[in-house]
Amino acid sequence: MQPSRRELLTAGAAAAAGMMTPKVMSESISPSGAPFKLKYAPHFGMFRSHAGDDLVDQLKFAADEGFLAWEDNGMRGRSAQDQEKIGKAMTDLGITMGVFVANDIDWTNPTLTTGKQEQIDRFVQNCRDSVAVAKRVNAKWMTVVPGTIQPRLDIGFQTAYVVDALRRGAEIFEKEGLVMVLEPLNFRDHPNLFLNKIPQAYNVCRAVNSSACKILFDMYHQQIHEGNLIPNIDLAWSEVAYFQIGDNPGRNEPTTGEINYLNVFRHIHAKGFTGVMGMEHGNAKPGKEGERALIDAYRKCDSF
Repeated sequence: MQPSRRELLTAGAAAAAGMMTPKVMSESISPSGAPFKLKYAPHFGMFRSHAGDDLVDQLKFAADEGFLAWEDNGMRGRSAQDQEKIGKAMTDLGITMGVFVANDIDWTNPTLTTGKQEQIDRFVQNCRDSVAVAKRVNAKWMTVVPGTIQPRLDIGFQTAYVVDALRRGAEIFEKEGLVMVLEPLNFRDHPNLFLNKIPQAYNVCRAVNSSACKILFDMYHQQIHEGNLIPNIDLAWSEVAYFQIGDNPGRNEPTTGEINYLNVFRHIHAKGFTGVMGMEHGNAKPGKEGERALIDAYRKCDSF
């Protein structure tokens, strides 16, 4: 019995799809170890199950997997010897250093919102100390968190105090070609902090008016606090110097929550962003399986 025209067409379409699938996959998702399109930056401990506890071995594993950057919030607290060792390893591996935290953060008491001289002096000294750290690890960006609000003082006065303090820090960093990036944090995880929204950070940066004071756009925090990620990225673009990643809920890798990171990464890449995208999140699953799932998630979201 001769096959019908419908059967022939169905068989032909299936064969064509089978022939096309490997090609489409190879063009959309880069193979393991290929450099990612954006500079996603893991942190120490993220790949410990594969690489072990040695910090340099963790950097090597990440480089072999195609990651082009790294970040370490606690870098300022490491010994100068460790900083130099880490800095040399990143240089040898072609890894760009992302942020470390530049200032002492008091999560319960007001700091830069007070206008008090002792708080300003402490912040200025933090900035000077951070310059030395940045030179050892070849860093350009450092996170700054202004601290908590004063509930009995109008927000306008507090904003003025924060701007004055940040101008002092900018004077130090600008001479060195360094940038402090202000990170708004969400009200759910970090209640009572002064800085919590991107428009607010935008206003502060415009007031400081320095190339050394920009925004760290943490997409996890902003998805919780205000959402509207892509439009807000566009609106704040002139003041954004750094991004951080984390899905919501859970603050784990992309694809584990509600954010469409494929679209977000595509948009940021299309705008010509060449800076660092910090992976400031956890692993959704433990062990080697969880680490491999995390890497695969970034491959999927980098397949634009």
